[in-house]
Amino acid sequence: MLASEDAPTCSSSATSTEESGAIPQCTEASLIAQGMDLAASIEDTKVSLDLFLNNNFNEARSRLKPWVSSSMYHALGYGTISYLQAIMTFDPDDITEAIKWVKNSIEVSNRFRRHSNMMESMSKMVRKANYDNYTDAEIHGELCYAESILERALITFIQDDNLISFIKGGLKIRSGHQSYKNCIQMLQQRNWKDEYSKMHFESGVRLGLGTFNLMISMLPKKIMKLLEFIGFSGDRDHGLSELESGSKLDSVRAPLCASVLICYHTVATYTFGTADGDIEHSKTILSPCLEKYPTGVIFQYFDGRIEEITGNLTSAIDKFTECIASQQQWRQFHHICYWELMWCHAFNLDWLMACKYADKLCKESRWSKATYFYQQACFLSMCPDQTEQTRKSLNAMFRKVPDFKQRVAGKSIPFEKFAVQKCKKFLEHGIENTLAGLELIYTWNGFDIIGQKEELLLPVIDIVESTIKNLNKTKGGNVCYSDDYGLAMLLKGLCLRSLRRPSQAEMCFQEVIEQEGKILYNNYLVPYATMELGLLYLQHNRLSEAKLFLLQSRSKKKFMLENKLHFKVHSAVNNLRVKLEAASNNNHTASTQDLDSLDEESIAEGENGQDGAAVSMATEDAISQS
Repeated sequence: MLASEDAPTCSSSATSTEESGAIPQCTEASLIAQGMDLAASIEDTKVSLDLFLNNNFNEARSRLKPWVSSSMYHALGYGTISYLQAIMTFDPDDITEAIKWVKNSIEVSNRFRRHSNMMESMSKMVRKANYDNYTDAEIHGELCYAESILERALITFIQDDNLISFIKGGLKIRSGHQSYKNCIQMLQQRNWKDEYSKMHFESGVRLGLGTFNLMISMLPKKIMKLLEFIGFSGDRDHGLSELESGSKLDSVRAPLCASVLICYHTVATYTFGTADGDIEHSKTILSPCLEKYPTGVIFQYFDGRIEEITGNLTSAIDKFTECIASQQQWRQFHHICYWELMWCHAFNLDWLMACKYADKLCKESRWSKATYFYQQACFLSMCPDQTEQTRKSLNAMFRKVPDFKQRVAGKSIPFEKFAVQKCKKFLEHGIENTLAGLELIYTWNGFDIIGQKEELLLPVIDIVESTIKNLNKTKGGNVCYSDDYGLAMLLKGLCLRSLRRPSQAEMCFQEVIEQEGKILYNNYLVPYATMELGLLYLQHNRLSEAKLFLLQSRSKKKFMLENKLHFKVHSAVNNLRVKLEAASNNNHTASTQDLDSLDEESIAEGENGQDGAAVSMATEDAISQS
């Protein structure tokens, strides 16, 4: 039976959630009496999800809403849509609305879970629970409850800017994770009689387990150890495998498994890691999704994202523009596309168009106006032949950035602190932020993208070398010379590494490291150059030197964008560990001690280790150029 326009009731006196705030005490039997058993609710929610993924957002909501007080799957679906809107807009009204419906989902699914009495709880302490005694509704109630608890936890993080909300969110995540662990036991230990019910339950377990493992595997080692101590796991390969299996099932959650997989390979690895996602595999996963949802903005976005990270910027711009034009109901999704369009134009050095989209985000998005305002100013500062009016506008823009700084979950947004510090340099010295636009591209990991195409790199290196010449002309009168010169040499090293000139890139990174102690504001440059040198050595299989510099970069403290560096180093160390294990298996120089030391947060070697590692890469240069 499909959902009707009239909200179903579970008793003659029941009223809807919206009218009274109370939720009718529905049971599985009462739902079956109304023609909406578990299988029917799953199928109807699946139809609603298909509508949502095909941009029919209002129709999907209308289909789900009559049953949100009685069906766990309809309640979960409606709560999830509200949750997605809240995290995209950061609008207080949307957040309040999402909390209301996710709470409703928790309460509805909780009614279907098995609630043990005291004797049953005590018996579980000495023997395993017999999940064959659970009904299918009780099993799925546990799964829907786990998913709803996680959504509630994530909303808590953005609801209030205080530590209490942050702690509450963490406790809810632990509660949701425990429910997922129960679901794993149910899946493995139960004798399933209904394969349909098992398939949908299995896909949900794989979605939750895979997402948890992927998220935690990307966290720095110190945080991961703490989470593993309290019961979380962070196995990246296991997480990818679980999501892959879930995406192949013909279930209501299969598109969600596919979305998380594609997002990991095309977004997360470029934002938090070393851009080592499997792009070809992402294309394979995305292809059937585009066939099923040809105009769906989520999969259109991923299609454009793949074009962007492979350096096909013209095609990416076209796809993101089509994505915006394909729907007008969910305008918050336009902001994600504006963000990508801003970077595509920046990678093409079309600074005015990049500035245009930064301005649109600043006016329409509620996420971080300080970030958008600073980006707009930086892109404008890169435009050549600036008029007096442009320079006055830039002065005003850099002065305004600190006014927009905000706090989320009781903490400042890291990039906002970076932007304010950069503006402080301008306000105190009146010195232009040299290469500010290219610096932005680097801090958002854009060199991993423009490094794919030589035609994108060559104009960048021309700008950097021209800037270095101008800096050297004014070296004596520039109190921020080391800040500006260090940035220029870091960017030049990145270009040369992508152009396969490793020895020249090595020298550039070393020159940045030599500026330590002279840099006044850009205190992130030395640790980042140390990390980039480690990545360079890793790329060329100089594993002992890679280990030395990666761990040295991780041991440095209290600099801008420190957490971003730790994420990247963690990803690089995982890749290094794989190479060391392979070398050890082949009886090369790697040892158990090499592997063990990768888990340390600091190293015994001092700065004098740099001299031994800084040897020429002329041989590699000759090979690559031949």
